[in-house]
Amino acid sequence: MTWSLAVLAGTALLQPFDVEAAGRKPVRKAPARVEAKVEKSKVVRTVLARRSSPEIEAAPARLSFGHIYGLHGTSDPLDLKSSVALVMDQDTNEVLFSKNPQAVLPIASITKLMTTLVVTEAQQPLDEVLTITEEDVDTEKNSSSRLAVGTKLTRDEMLHLALMASENRAANALGRHYPGGLEAFVAAMNRKARELGMNDTHYAEPTGLSSRNQSSARDLAALVKYAHGNQILREYSTSPEHVVSIGSRQVAFHNTNGLVRGGSWDIGLQKTGYITEAGRCLVMQADLAGRKLIMVLLDSAGKYSRIGDAERLRKWLVQGASSGVKAMANSGG
Repeated sequence: MTWSLAVLAGTALLQPFDVEAAGRKPVRKAPARVEAKVEKSKVVRTVLARRSSPEIEAAPARLSFGHIYGLHGTSDPLDLKSSVALVMDQDTNEVLFSKNPQAVLPIASITKLMTTLVVTEAQQPLDEVLTITEEDVDTEKNSSSRLAVGTKLTRDEMLHLALMASENRAANALGRHYPGGLEAFVAAMNRKARELGMNDTHYAEPTGLSSRNQSSARDLAALVKYAHGNQILREYSTSPEHVVSIGSRQVAFHNTNGLVRGGSWDIGLQKTGYITEAGRCLVMQADLAGRKLIMVLLDSAGKYSRIGDAERLRKWLVQGASSGVKAMANSGG
């Protein structure tokens, strides 16, 4: 199905105005500089007043792909804020909850799960020191990083920061230092996706900053299931914090997933992601309601909504388990 969005933009024009009131008695003319200051003050007040008028609409916020495709219009029993959701039993592949699982959307930093998987399976030396260069600086979204150009860390530390703290420069450096460079690395990412049967998935670069990195909930569930077998990915993605030496400084990095930091979940593997085009995203493997489950949430609207959705799903699953009722809900495919 092909989706399209027509965007109409309008520009409000501010008309010039006369600062002198008609019929006012003549007064002594003020010096030019004072007069100019008064003119400027009145113009500023008038412009601000017009800008605050409800009749002049602000420029619309950029929409995620899920909003553009109308996926947020799909209803579900739990009223999730994510436009895509999937909960699957890790052992049996039984789907317990699904919402638009076939939708192919940008996945943001969920990309780094495949990035680190490819690096670890290439068995490159984990103690090799890699250097952050200008090539690792984000020119796609101009995002910030605590890893300045010139920072030297081992491949092992780069893996840890890419998974736990979602460090973009670390992820890009890992790809750059793959045999054959970035082009060969991205090809390896896509090749691994095909091996895992992820036929809805495409990778364009290793960080997730590009909206061309796309996948479906079904594909990501397959990736999480496979990646959970990787001890490094399990350990690094679920560590609450990690301290590294950058020059003479000890710098602490923290997990981007509040559920890991909170400590109330039994999480075996996880990755978060966010860019405007993708919305807030989250994938996890967790022991929940007496089962090993895989949870995928994509295109969640709101800073904390993916966490709220995960909690709604947990409550629903626990209640279903305690009542002896088989949990199952589907919407949108």
